[in-house]
Amino acid sequence: MQLEGKSLKTDFLKFIIPSIIAQCVFSLYTMVDGIFVARGVSEVALTAVNISMPFSVGLFSISLLFAVGNSTIVAISLGKGEKERANQVFTQNIVVLCVLAVTVTALVLIFLEPFARFLGATDTILPYAKEYIGTIAPFAIAYMLSYSFETLIKTDGYPKLATIYVTSGAVLNCILDYLMVIRWNQGVRGAAWATGLSQAAVIVLYLKHFLGPKGTIRFAGFRFSFAVIWRQIQNGFASGITEFSGGMIIFFFNQAILAFIGEEALVSYTIISYVNTIVVMSMTGIAQGTQPLISYYYGKGERKKYQKLLKYGIVAAMVFSGVSTAGCYLGAEGIVKVFLENDNPQLIAYTVRVFRVFILSFLLAGYNVVIGGYFTSIEKAGFAAAISLTRSLVALVGSLVILTAVFGGEGIWWSPLLAETVCLILALGMLSRYRKKQM
Repeated sequence: MQLEGKSLKTDFLKFIIPSIIAQCVFSLYTMVDGIFVARGVSEVALTAVNISMPFSVGLFSISLLFAVGNSTIVAISLGKGEKERANQVFTQNIVVLCVLAVTVTALVLIFLEPFARFLGATDTILPYAKEYIGTIAPFAIAYMLSYSFETLIKTDGYPKLATIYVTSGAVLNCILDYLMVIRWNQGVRGAAWATGLSQAAVIVLYLKHFLGPKGTIRFAGFRFSFAVIWRQIQNGFASGITEFSGGMIIFFFNQAILAFIGEEALVSYTIISYVNTIVVMSMTGIAQGTQPLISYYYGKGERKKYQKLLKYGIVAAMVFSGVSTAGCYLGAEGIVKVFLENDNPQLIAYTVRVFRVFILSFLLAGYNVVIGGYFTSIEKAGFAAAISLTRSLVALVGSLVILTAVFGGEGIWWSPLLAETVCLILALGMLSRYRKKQM
């Protein structure tokens, strides 16, 4: 294991930088599909890709739920010197994900049209949404395993390698998107094929590591344990919800926009949601990058070190939140024009305006994600779940309901800021309470 280096701060940077990059790259998969679809097909097709995003995010969130829960147990076991147990937990996790992936694929393909309509597909969008979701669904196993392996290879002490593999998949995705959408005119189906094949290709690289001589964590025989699965779910629930919150936000926003503004505003939100996913996933990268280190030192009983890692994470979140918000505010018009042609200046102007309102929530989101990730890493599942559920469901839906009732459609764009504020108050209160108990 390469979890202990020259200094704690060096280890922190060594783990979070590759993790942030990896999370950014993961979120770029669907965004790249959107860019090529917008340029190669139509704005309606772009909206269809956005309508389908909760499904893709859902696959990642299931994978992350088990991966983080599994990584926490593995890191704690390694901290205690229980290497064989770590291998058994790792192997069982992969088997469980394979079974879940096959089940999800079958259900989605059987109920494809009702599922697409549930996500918000109108009659205009439905054909494109069915094409995209129907093509992505058979790759569910690739989505789940690639994300899980990415998390576990960091726990194995190789965060840079994880970034290299993820980036390789993203580059392949761009190449395939260009060929299938632009050159071969395969439309949204081609974009889905590009993403699915890219995810599958990366799995081969991960297997090369875990089956090769460098891997510390290895496949091993195991006795199936529901207790381990339940422990994984408890530990990973908050991270899974944090990931799934991106999809839930898209779903709730799509419904609210259709009810209060109209179908054209879905194009604006599609662009906003891509940027939101990248920023929130990057903040998740801070939490995921510190998780193996925090869990490792928690397993060793070195309280000062894992508490210091939390401080590092909060500072990193503060810096990243500020830079992201400023960058998005100043570059709003340029970001919007990546997706939209200049022949619709009214839509561009509206999208830029509401985008600059929405991104104010970035200023607070990082703190909530990092604090929730900290509680996950030390197996305080109740605190972590409360933060994630408040942020992604309770506070968000409440904010949408209240602000749309008072301000109509304009309130939609302010609701994330209110939701993050409510969640931050809760998160800081829980952190203060936990610290008092430790004294």
